[in-house]
Amino acid sequence: MLNADEMFMREAIRQANMASSKDEVPVGAIIVHERKIIARAHNQIETLKDPTAHAEMIAITQATNYLSSKWLEKCTLYVTIEPCSMCAGALVLARITRVCFGASEPKTGACGSVINIANHKSLNHRVEVSNNILAEECSSIVSEFFQKKRKAKKEIHS
Repeated sequence: MLNADEMFMREAIRQANMASSKDEVPVGAIIVHERKIIARAHNQIETLKDPTAHAEMIAITQATNYLSSKWLEKCTLYVTIEPCSMCAGALVLARITRVCFGASEPKTGACGSVINIANHKSLNHRVEVSNNILAEECSSIVSEFFQKKRKAKKEIHS
């Protein structure tokens, strides 16, 4: 039986798969408030030609609009891949209570892998972080996406 974190991460995974189907790097995110999903998003960087159109950033905007508040207190973000420094910074600024991510991001992760913006002692807010939620599945979505990209590129140059 799935626990609540796994159940909500499954929805983030659905969002990641939507991104992949649109040829976006497959990252999906949802925000939950009082056990209700109030935001669903996936990467739209290529679609919008916007380097800030990460799943987390879009979800933050949706959630703050839903709550009519700049703060995301009592909210949890579920995201398939560890947030980058931009997204982690935005989550701190939004004062989100908790972040749950699937796979760590060893190149850009800002919730403990490379740096830890989510819990930096000098910042005015710290975010509770839970990781490795359905990590293998979250990681494989990204790995498979880039394998297909490399294969397609190789076929073009052959």
